[in-house]
Amino acid sequence: MNWRSTTAHCRIHFFPMSAFSQALKQRASLLGDSTNALRLIDAAGDGLPGIYLETFAAHWLVSTTTPHIPAHLRSWLSEHKCSIYHKCLSQQQKESPQHLSGPELPESFLARENDVNYEISFHSGYSQGIFLDQRDNRLRVRQRVSAGETVLNTFAYTGAFSVCAALGGAQTTTLDLSQPYLDWAKRNFQHNQLDPAIHHFCKGDTFHWLRRFHKQGRKFHGIILDPPTFSRDEKGQVFRVENDYGELARLAHHCLQPGGWMLCSTNCHKLQPRDFERQLRDALPRQCRLTHAPMPTDFTDLPYLKSVWVDA
Repeated sequence: MNWRSTTAHCRIHFFPMSAFSQALKQRASLLGDSTNALRLIDAAGDGLPGIYLETFAAHWLVSTTTPHIPAHLRSWLSEHKCSIYHKCLSQQQKESPQHLSGPELPESFLARENDVNYEISFHSGYSQGIFLDQRDNRLRVRQRVSAGETVLNTFAYTGAFSVCAALGGAQTTTLDLSQPYLDWAKRNFQHNQLDPAIHHFCKGDTFHWLRRFHKQGRKFHGIILDPPTFSRDEKGQVFRVENDYGELARLAHHCLQPGGWMLCSTNCHKLQPRDFERQLRDALPRQCRLTHAPMPTDFTDLPYLKSVWVDA
């Protein structure tokens, strides 16, 4: 899945040191024992275009829209003694973040979000194991499920939504094309004292599995749809959110229990909220109720993530 932001590549200008500290101060109340993973600086939303800073258990990941870190930013970062890694937000560069300063991190470590543990890695490639912009939606999933319900998490990545649903009492089915990510998801279950053996993990294409579940008559109380903007399945078939999300939602609805819910999300910047809603309304029965959900408050830049809760 791609970096979840829509800010275009731009030149990073000089900013006063106080702007960096002010952004952290504004988010201080969000950090604590229950949550230590957060976006601390959100580019233009904090008056710092081209600069992003995230913390994972007091380990920092700074991301910039240019390959090089400006001297004033590097100077400010040097004042902090935590582990700091750097990532360039480039379509051409998809490597793991590079160590910048402080202690080097192990292969993986745990971070917490709303009292849930997630395995994080700064050595795993472009994505670190959890998308912080979905924090409020993950909490909502955990709050709205009940014991004995079933939840399907498609395009699941490392299974964060599945963990939250399981903590709420649901039996989950976690679906992804990547076996390493499914294995990561199982470890996330274990990090929260959940037994992955009593849940389901399916490797393969979401469209294939949705058609298969429908044919089998298998239904779920809740379904999570958070696909990548662009993907290609094992047979080479292309999925583009701006063209194909409606079909995805239609297939998922066929697998939904009467009175069930779906969380439909996309970070596709080409797709405006009204067009996203239009796709959903054209694909789903008229009686479905659609509710838009805002992004977490630490994301102050453009509201690129579109999230719609569908109640059947």
